[in-house]
Amino acid sequence: MPQRFEVQRAIAATPAEIFAVLTDPGGHVAIDSSGMLMAASGDPVAKVGDTFTVHMDRAALNDYPELGLYDVTIEIVAFEPGREIAWTVKGQFNLNHVYGYRLEPIDAGTLATAYYDWSAVDEKMKAIFPVIPESALRATLGILARTVAPGKPRPAE
Repeated sequence: MPQRFEVQRAIAATPAEIFAVLTDPGGHVAIDSSGMLMAASGDPVAKVGDTFTVHMDRAALNDYPELGLYDVTIEIVAFEPGREIAWTVKGQFNLNHVYGYRLEPIDAGTLATAYYDWSAVDEKMKAIFPVIPESALRATLGILARTVAPGKPRPAE
């Protein structure tokens, strides 16, 4: 069974335009395809170790309804301006799964790679992974494209 998903999409926006959304806590809520992210608070991130809070509602997945409404802390674990950003999720469960994006300039835009890695999760907890399916990761890239380049055609990869 895989312990990592990676999906790509060409987006008609610069890496800097995309990175601005990914460093803004509200940007995470805006592009979320799972429906769990309700709001975010905190300042845009600028380096590894920066954090912000996301207000979650697990009802969107209907997998652990007892979690209901809760907050998590997003901690940045990789940060290279315009190139890569990644974070882990901390809260009542610190599971060591990582979400991230790599951005590569291409003609007329950016090749965006979204990834979700749960290889560092404790073996006892791996049965609940992946939390979101690969299709949700792919859908988030579509929402990101619509957010940063509304109405623009997808450039060739």
